[in-house]
Amino acid sequence: MTVVDTPAPPPPSSPPPLPVRDKADTESAWGGVSPMLTRLAAERATGLLVRERGTLHLDEGRVTYAESPLAPGLDVLLTAHGTLRPEVWHDALSRAGGLPGAARLLLADGRLPEGALHLCHLGALYDAAYFVLAPSSTPGRFRYGTAHRPRAVPTVAVAALEHETARRRTLLERVWPDARPDSAPLLRTPATAAPRLTARQQALLDRVDGTRTATDLARELGRQAFHTLVDVRRLVAAGLVAPQQQPGPPPGPPAAYAERTRPGPTPTGPAYTGPMPVAPADTGTTTSATTPTDVTTTGPTRPVVAVDPHITLLKRLRDALEAL
Repeated sequence: MTVVDTPAPPPPSSPPPLPVRDKADTESAWGGVSPMLTRLAAERATGLLVRERGTLHLDEGRVTYAESPLAPGLDVLLTAHGTLRPEVWHDALSRAGGLPGAARLLLADGRLPEGALHLCHLGALYDAAYFVLAPSSTPGRFRYGTAHRPRAVPTVAVAALEHETARRRTLLERVWPDARPDSAPLLRTPATAAPRLTARQQALLDRVDGTRTATDLARELGRQAFHTLVDVRRLVAAGLVAPQQQPGPPPGPPAAYAERTRPGPTPTGPAYTGPMPVAPADTGTTTSATTPTDVTTTGPTRPVVAVDPHITLLKRLRDALEAL
């Protein structure tokens, strides 16, 4: 018998480290919400990016401030809920001559905590940027120049701003996919079994009167416009609010009827030159082969409008739910 010695197996080595995605590679691979803004960030540009729904202020490729007519500004967020009295803000604004100087003056005088200023500034910036970076029908313009930079408040990287804007769009789509409640006047709708609302939602619902939009309500309540859009879409999903229908063009004839009444092609063959047919003489009797007795031959023919089966099914489901 021959004994063969085999070497002992090597001790188990530690598992290889998990791959870690480089943050720089992630940001470079991110397509961005606005290619123009991404290019300006790469250039470290300074100036104003003017778009259809507002303006972004850039300083060396970073966003320092954002403003939009659809979002409440920093002054509204500071003064609406008692963080700062309105007369104190207006006094600082008049003494400093602008927003950057007013923020520094309030901090120097001890009228405003630094944390509260940073929180309201970032909230106003992200809120307005959501509307500024929304899809628009006109191209943006960039004006190179000095920056609107309040030195007392933080700036935001373009990649972080675009990621947050995309996240907010996805959130609104999950709550309610229809974007009409974001801009149309809102109406209250009757609901048989209304869900329990939060205090924020109830305050919003109490002010819905058929004339105010979601952004109007946000400014009146002193809230960020995006958070108001979320609450409005949740109220729409609950059946408590609906966007007012905008007047449109009068409905035309059904497509099937328009197809039937469309004139056909004009015959292009040789004209018939033979004798014209003569109508048979009236014998006082009518056969079913010539004129059926169940068809009315006088007056214009009225189009037959087909009912959409999907609408019929939805109406039956509604009636069944209401009967529960």
